[in-house]
Amino acid sequence: MFMSDVILRVFFAMVFALAFGFIFIHYFILLARKMGLGQSVRLDGPKRHLPKEGIPTAAGLVIWSGVILSACLWANLKDTFVQIALWVILSFGCIGFVDDVLKIKRGEGRGFSIRNKLLLQGVVALATAGWIYIATNGSSNLHIPVAGCDLDLGLFYILFAAAVIFFFSNAVNLTDGLDGMVTVPSLCTMLVLLLFCYIGQVGELMVVLGAASGSLIAFLWYNCYPARVFMGDTGSLPLGALLGMSALAVKQEILFFIAGGLFILEALSVFLQIFSFRLREKRIFKMAPLHHHYELKGWPEPMVVVKFWIISIILAAVSVGVLRIG
Repeated sequence: MFMSDVILRVFFAMVFALAFGFIFIHYFILLARKMGLGQSVRLDGPKRHLPKEGIPTAAGLVIWSGVILSACLWANLKDTFVQIALWVILSFGCIGFVDDVLKIKRGEGRGFSIRNKLLLQGVVALATAGWIYIATNGSSNLHIPVAGCDLDLGLFYILFAAAVIFFFSNAVNLTDGLDGMVTVPSLCTMLVLLLFCYIGQVGELMVVLGAASGSLIAFLWYNCYPARVFMGDTGSLPLGALLGMSALAVKQEILFFIAGGLFILEALSVFLQIFSFRLREKRIFKMAPLHHHYELKGWPEPMVVVKFWIISIILAAVSVGVLRIG
């Protein structure tokens, strides 16, 4: 009875956020154009991105407004994981919004300094990890699927949890570089997390994830090629952090790494590019993140996006398969 009630509220939360997004993203685009809240394109990026200059950005404001309002209507706000999820959305959303505003004012994608941005994210991630540790009654076990055993990390679990939130916040942000690119992989990962929540009886968090799924579907309507709007850091930073936080809440971190493997691949391409250039003064890829490498190889943007979508769908299916085995 309890889970059937939750599933019904997940459905209503998704539909509400979907309708909210469809309506208000349209008006956000009109308002953003009038206010000059346009995307600032880096001059050192792919030349084909130059026409994207001036396309409205920071639509994450609408995405997360719909999620928060939907959660307030359909979720139990006394639930600790709902509170943590809303905290993650608001805190990382504020960091992203300030970064977006600075990029618009300064131009050429110059927002926060990398050091300040990462420091703020690190502090919030660590605070969130501590809260999750307390909410799970000090559980520090890392479940190893297939092997069927748990690895006790002790207090190091807090650092591990902070690293997961911090890493995926930035990994999703790095993936959000092409029209429609980040939405489907995020939805695939989110659906896997919804399944994990259902199995683990973390019901109220399902409502927030359901609302987020609805908002992302509405956003994709406007963000698919050729994009009319971008979510900006206001959207992508909280999105990655919410995914990471949800995986920690259901204690399925390893399977989450599989489901969100595309985000890991994109982030690793950046790290490897930097490491290679500093060590050998040579680049591994034509440009990082990885999707830009294939753009510069001549792949049309929609081809890159769809093929990366396919990879994310396969990885999501693999994670569910491993769950079934283990």
